[in-house]
Amino acid sequence: MATGKQKQKRPSAQNKSTQSAASNKAKYSRQQSSIKKGQKSFYQNGRKTSNPFQGKGTPGQRGRKNYNDRKSETPVRISFLGGLNEVGKNMTLYECNGDMILVDCGLEFPDPEMLGVDIVIPDFSYAVENADKIKGIFITHGHEDHIGGLAYLLKEINIPVYSTRLTIGLIEGKLREHDLLDRAELNVINPGGKVSVGCFEVEFIHVNHSIPDAVALAIKSPAGVVIQTGDFKIDTTPIDGGIIDMARLAELGNEGVLCLLSDSTNAAKPGFTESESKVGATFETLFAKANGKRLIVATFASNIHRVQQIINAAESYGRKVALSGRSLENVVTVAAELGYLNIPEGVLVGIDSIHRYPSDKMVVVTTGSQGEPMSALYRMAFSEHRKVEIGPNDYVIISAQPIPGNEKMVGRVVDELLKQGAEVVYERMYDVHVSGHACQEELKIMLSLTKPQYFIPVHGEQKHLRKHASLAESMGIDPGRIVIADNGKSVSITKSKISFAQDVHSGMVFVDGSGVGDVGSVVMRDRTKLAEDGIVIIALSVERETGTVVSGPEVITRGFVYVRESEELIDETRRLCENVLTDCMYEGIGDYSTLKIRLRSAVLKQIYSKTKRSPMVLPVIMEV
Repeated sequence: MATGKQKQKRPSAQNKSTQSAASNKAKYSRQQSSIKKGQKSFYQNGRKTSNPFQGKGTPGQRGRKNYNDRKSETPVRISFLGGLNEVGKNMTLYECNGDMILVDCGLEFPDPEMLGVDIVIPDFSYAVENADKIKGIFITHGHEDHIGGLAYLLKEINIPVYSTRLTIGLIEGKLREHDLLDRAELNVINPGGKVSVGCFEVEFIHVNHSIPDAVALAIKSPAGVVIQTGDFKIDTTPIDGGIIDMARLAELGNEGVLCLLSDSTNAAKPGFTESESKVGATFETLFAKANGKRLIVATFASNIHRVQQIINAAESYGRKVALSGRSLENVVTVAAELGYLNIPEGVLVGIDSIHRYPSDKMVVVTTGSQGEPMSALYRMAFSEHRKVEIGPNDYVIISAQPIPGNEKMVGRVVDELLKQGAEVVYERMYDVHVSGHACQEELKIMLSLTKPQYFIPVHGEQKHLRKHASLAESMGIDPGRIVIADNGKSVSITKSKISFAQDVHSGMVFVDGSGVGDVGSVVMRDRTKLAEDGIVIIALSVERETGTVVSGPEVITRGFVYVRESEELIDETRRLCENVLTDCMYEGIGDYSTLKIRLRSAVLKQIYSKTKRSPMVLPVIMEV
């Protein structure tokens, strides 16, 4: 059952008894912690109190039973199918009393060594194997690293999807591309709403991020309450006017949170993440500075708040706005239809009509802020874009920070733009970008509000997870109550303990064109080999009846050497192949598999001795 509004329930007699016991427990904890030396102090509601994490031993540790025994020892099992020790393809599975739910199903973009791969999605075979137990999937927000793999999952198992209005709108577009929209069960849940599925009740809690309608999830089960923050930050002056619901998080913290799973992306950065509204002021300054020039602004397609501020600045300076990039066009269309973008009439024009307007009256918003090959900005920089030609009259703003690993690609695009004569604003030259993820002080606030019994840092590389864990320790959480997990790991949690359970199957699935999962490690190894050293093909024809070689062997190379300058090497390789075939004939070897092994081994040995290279050698024997 899904409800869009948060309902207050009158406590039953049993609940009152439990609350009374919890109150006694808290009182006892304060009495014990007050006599401890060296403890830290916290301020709550204007009053100085003892550290909320100290003295929070379990009932078993204190020899007191304040919980229903059966419920308190009911485990909730959390399995990580993606999103740990990486930034992307987030996917988490919860299991309790035989019921399962999923949280997010994202993608990540391939590393440079993943040749030919378009995207990488989680290996969700464990979820498919347990499809009959899964009651639904809950999506925290509409970024690709949280929704990009959903269509591939729904092709395997058709389960209900629950999320906020904008996120569902973006998901609809993806499912439409995969011809899944008609059979998908999509449910819009407002922040503050609750969904009951199986033994779980999931509450949606509004948080700030770089896309509207982002939520944290409070997942209630017989084992207790687990809060998964999703991606978040604390923005006191957000573009959409709604700050993170800290009151509800604090209320849950006071009621008792079993475990917190919190965003670790910026755990190594001190202080607070700056407000998105700061970028709007920077745009006003840069738009004024670009007087007389055409403005080209590159940003993430899903950063709707950033697009809104670009549109606002363009309108104030009397400029038209054109969009370049399919993903950007799709997101803006959905956001505008649902009311998340306010686009004044007449401001937005088609990319085909930009030449009808003077340069100083035009703004082009584009994708490609990470330097991705084939993105709109990349094609502009390398003079491959059909509609936009870069020149000295262009003022380019890259409103994003390079994701770790993308620095070289972004630098290459910047260099090409500068070669074309454009003026380029990038990285930290001005305040043209702020993060959508919480820094250290905000992470501490989240820990202080929720006061979790156990803590699992998520969404980040190992350095981020470990730094977040150390922050939790500094807040007073016992290191024994903190778990740093990995993809494929399962964590079992009860009121009295947290421990690793049996691992589950996880990994990466490569999507290459229309193929999903048909490119594995062997194919990737072959592609890498071909890219590094090329290929040598040994082709010959054999008479079927007698086994006599009737043509060849011919030596064909691709990506190995330039044939016209290496004729001697090719001739030597051909003569070697003839000698190998002659030896096999005298030895009575007619098995094609053995012939291929002999040819491959001999050719590889000779080529390496001559060139110190190890190309792929592929013998091809045809019967005639």
